[in-house]
Amino acid sequence: QVQLVESGGGSVQAGGSLRLSCTASGSTYSRYYMGWFRQAPGKEREGVAAIYTGGGSTHYADSVKGRFTITQDNAKNTLYLQMNSLKPEDTAMYYCAAASRDSWPEYNYWGQGTQVTVSS
Repeated sequence: QVQLVESGGGSVQAGGSLRLSCTASGSTYSRYYMGWFRQAPGKEREGVAAIYTGGGSTHYADSVKGRFTITQDNAKNTLYLQMNSLKPEDTAMYYCAAASRDSWPEYNYWGQGTQVTVSS
């Protein structure tokens, strides 16, 4: 089992920055990949960024490449999403997720979400 708790959301003006954090507990086996997803009202959930916890390779949605950075601090069991040059279209609920080795590429553990609102 893995428990994920996000923090760091808030309201910011366009062009600003936020850093989301996700503190994880549970076995590392259950955290083979970790990622950030977001869902805006009336839209489907979309993957934003992912990281292979074993080696650190990362993947990004085209819409955030060059602006968002996903990192991990294994000593703190924490996943981060640094978001720069934020745009109003980045407004959404952001979720941290983890995929076990058995479930990958499906994510089987989810946090409760943290709201990000970007005003123009």
